[in-house]
Amino acid sequence: MPNIEDILKAATPRQRTVKVCIRGDLASEVERLTAELAQVSQDWQPESIADEHPGRRIAQELDKAQTAAKAAEVPFVLRFVGDRTYNDLLAAHPSDNPNELFDDRTFPKALIVASCVDPVMTAEQAEELFEKVNVGEQKRLFDAAWEVHNDAASDASPFSLAASALLAGLGGGK
Repeated sequence: MPNIEDILKAATPRQRTVKVCIRGDLASEVERLTAELAQVSQDWQPESIADEHPGRRIAQELDKAQTAAKAAEVPFVLRFVGDRTYNDLLAAHPSDNPNELFDDRTFPKALIVASCVDPVMTAEQAEELFEKVNVGEQKRLFDAAWEVHNDAASDASPFSLAASALLAGLGGGK
């Protein structure tokens, strides 16, 4: 059984990488083409057997737009800041509502700034970023920051699931 010194030497802060699309115009184009494809797929009626479905052209445009939007995703690495710093952040952003843990207007951005290690950003830079990316992308960042501070490691890791499936396939599972 390992002693606490060995555990402390091996311990590292939890971190997570999340990709954020920084090109709202490209995300909007994907949404527009997706809706257009759905509509034409529902409405189109060929006049003859030789008619080509307009969805084919739209699907090609959609594929190009999705590729461009994917290329416009930027990785953000968020890391656990430590118990003391995290609790200090919570204390610095109290909610007016006694039933809530933090002020939902100020704490999310503060947590993102504190835990984002790549790219490192200031509060002012986060403000500028949040003026350009939508609330959905902001939520992706906050969710990742929240998770590295609050989620426990899952027992259902891909390795344990794969081992269970292998055992089941070999007749060793339940």
